[in-house]
Amino acid sequence: MDESATWRLPESDWYSPRRLHDCPTHYSFPGDRFLPNRCLMDLDKAHTLLTSKTPQFNTSSNFNQAYRQKLIENLSLDSQGRPFKIMVFRGSPKSSRKSIRFVDELRQEVAAIFEKDCKQTPYRCIPKGEKRVLDAPRLRNDYYSNIMSWGINNILAVALGPELYLWNSEDQAVHKLLQVRGGNDWPTSVTWSEDASTLAVGYMCSNLQLWDVESSKLIRSLQGHSGRIASTAWNGHILTSGSRDKSIINHDVRAANSLASCIKRHADEVCGLKWSTEGNRLASGGNENLLYIWEASKMSSSKFLHRLSDHCAAVKALAWCPYQNNVLASGGGLSDGCIKIWNTEKGICINNIETKAQICGLEWNRHHKEILSGHGYSIRENQNKLCLWRYPSMTKVGELGNHKSRIINLCQSPDGITVISAGADETLRFWDVFGPPTAGAGNSMVSDLQGLLSFRTSLLR
Repeated sequence: MDESATWRLPESDWYSPRRLHDCPTHYSFPGDRFLPNRCLMDLDKAHTLLTSKTPQFNTSSNFNQAYRQKLIENLSLDSQGRPFKIMVFRGSPKSSRKSIRFVDELRQEVAAIFEKDCKQTPYRCIPKGEKRVLDAPRLRNDYYSNIMSWGINNILAVALGPELYLWNSEDQAVHKLLQVRGGNDWPTSVTWSEDASTLAVGYMCSNLQLWDVESSKLIRSLQGHSGRIASTAWNGHILTSGSRDKSIINHDVRAANSLASCIKRHADEVCGLKWSTEGNRLASGGNENLLYIWEASKMSSSKFLHRLSDHCAAVKALAWCPYQNNVLASGGGLSDGCIKIWNTEKGICINNIETKAQICGLEWNRHHKEILSGHGYSIRENQNKLCLWRYPSMTKVGELGNHKSRIINLCQSPDGITVISAGADETLRFWDVFGPPTAGAGNSMVSDLQGLLSFRTSLLR
């Protein structure tokens, strides 16, 4: 480098390798101490040294000497000219072992704190038996029917053959709301409105009625179907019904002409309907093994959001996740036996569990991230059982069940603690499976005692 060269400010592209190669610029300053400037390097000479078979040791140039001196100064002196070392070994084998022991002690302390927290964290016991059993004579053994609904008024509505009963969970009072005359018709779908002011009842012979429970009077009848109405679902003032005639009808119960829209996409009976918590999407399951997702704003055009064909049997059991609005659980019939978890935003299955049994109902736990499945026929396992699954891993937490025949329906109490299973053995069984955490291990004895005493049976009528 020329000793008389003056300091120059670098140009905007001084770091460009192409510029350095084509027209190198020479600077007097040595550059960064860790990454020297390319302009201070003799790249041609370096290439020759690397590729030449005859080693060259001519290192006496002024450039190399100046560069070495500046490099030594930058590596051994700080910004104020005081000596220091970048890399220095500090400590001794003894202090090193001490640090290792310190890490081990820290890990032990963390483990002790975690264990203490685990002991203090309340847990709950899965009940070994039912809290209550109600006798339900003439309950029909029909997989496609949905004959139970528990309203926010704490009244359970259940259809038993041609009759429909109301059971008050607070005082255990029983009231018969209606009875169908004639042997060819009976209630096949029962659903409370969101405010529990109206009870919708669908019938075998295509009738759909709205009842005022306070006065025990029929408000109105809704027309439009020509076959059994086995599924109904409320979304505000909209009542949606699904029928064996393969259609889905939205009824605006405020209007004189209630028919708001009619959709005919299913190729077989509509046996499952469920509105999302936000009311913006509807899930419909059919006996042709298909699951449709509909947007509320586009239902009048009969344009679906997703058409899902992963199930191999009828899709009756549907449940929207209470803590993830776009997640839906669906269950298939005997030939399928799978619980599928769907991302309805993307229309993809995010989890699939083979239960190896007919799935007749699904209920999410609002207190813990769990989902409960009710099962019917099976050729291998889980027959007539209730199975509790942890979400999102879908590992089985436990199973319950004393039904002597398959489970037909599930429904959940307004407080989200109790689940009722209706069985073809003509019983309604109450399970406190969704309860909040218990205070401690002592309650397990109480749970066991309740399990032994839970076989007391009372008549629903």
